[in-house]
Amino acid sequence: MSEQNHVGLWNHCLTIIKDNISEHAYKTWFLPIRPLKYADNTLVLQVPSEYYYEYLEEKYVDLLRRVIYKVYGEGTQLMYDILVVKNPEVNISLPAHTATLPVANVQTKNIPQAPLPADIDPHLNREYNFDTFIEGESNKLSRSVAEAVALNPAKTVFNPLFFYGASGVGKTHLVNAIGTKIKELYPEKLVLYVSAHLFQVQYTDSVRNNTFNDFISFYQKIDVLIIDDIQEFAGATKTQNTFFHIFNHLHQNGKQLILTADRSPILLQGMEERLITRFKWGMVAELEKPTVELRRNILRNKIRRDGLQFPPEVVNYIAENVSESVRDLEGIIISIMAHATIYNKDIDLELAQRIVRKVTQNEAKAITMDDIINTVCKHFGLETSAIYSKSRKREVAQARQIAMYLAKNHTDLSMAKIGKLIGNKHHSTVLYACKTIEELKEVDKTFRAEMEEIQADLRKG
Repeated sequence: MSEQNHVGLWNHCLTIIKDNISEHAYKTWFLPIRPLKYADNTLVLQVPSEYYYEYLEEKYVDLLRRVIYKVYGEGTQLMYDILVVKNPEVNISLPAHTATLPVANVQTKNIPQAPLPADIDPHLNREYNFDTFIEGESNKLSRSVAEAVALNPAKTVFNPLFFYGASGVGKTHLVNAIGTKIKELYPEKLVLYVSAHLFQVQYTDSVRNNTFNDFISFYQKIDVLIIDDIQEFAGATKTQNTFFHIFNHLHQNGKQLILTADRSPILLQGMEERLITRFKWGMVAELEKPTVELRRNILRNKIRRDGLQFPPEVVNYIAENVSESVRDLEGIIISIMAHATIYNKDIDLELAQRIVRKVTQNEAKAITMDDIINTVCKHFGLETSAIYSKSRKREVAQARQIAMYLAKNHTDLSMAKIGKLIGNKHHSTVLYACKTIEELKEVDKTFRAEMEEIQADLRKG
């Protein structure tokens, strides 16, 4: 078959494919493919990266099989030629193809590309280091593991390293400390700290601006990738799918991954199971809320570093009465200093008591989805897993609807997000649930009283 005929046949394939998928998908995943040759009943397609190969296999292999069989003939084999930048010290192994279309061995070809500069901004907060991280019983294990990873990134069994805990317990501080230490010990390594939210924004922008390949290429070159608040990926299927491939590439090529979340992997609702499985490959460590003694030490350390003078009884009072997070402790100190300076008052127990009372009264604890589900399940005597299940039992279905209603009224989450987090339901299901609960409250006094009781329990926490 001549080169012209071969290219013509592939162009015919593209015409058929274009009619069966969206224009955006066609431009993103099929236009960059080059038909290299067709010989011995084997079609060789060149794709820009390993990510393309993985994505085509996962999403479009059945379409490719049908079209290639139709145009080139039954039994045609497919062979990918992948352009990758290979590190001589790393052997790239790609998974065996599992689809029905026979695929020959995958070939890789070196192409010269400029590496990322070693001085790429890692976006680390240098104030968050091991020297300023105060150790206590609630974080001792996590700190030890963090230091081990910092000394030998990707060389320990702690890969990925997954920290979880409530807001303000020191997760961000600890992962920044790891990144900062790695840059000190291994300045040539590319370290990047990024929030899950920013990663999502970058991904969305790359798709919108047609720079998706650059986005993937950038992240696949990172040596130590730190993603903060990974629970933000919940319900974002396309972002999760992209991160899945980046995760695989980095892990298979001996790079270190460090992740944080506000809950353990098994409780991450709206997250794909294959990602949750990978989160548990390495080390999962919890940072618990700081004990009174740890809170006291944190206060003393901050006061000393800032060159302040606080009476011991003031330090003890704050440590014993402000327990939610380290951020709250530091905020109280700032407030006390501001009041003492502006009103020319001494820092004493009376001032501390007044500030703490005012802060705790004015800053009511934000209600989370976990708070809602725990409160509703406790009220009805259900296991929390029932809310996420597909059970249609009357008591479970009503508890699920009440949880959706409360989430709509007590959080800033969209109905789509609420649906994702409660059993992966469609936003229309959440809308129906809210209408149902509103109608029941209007016509049923007993039910209205029960809802008021649940909401009172929710506010009490």
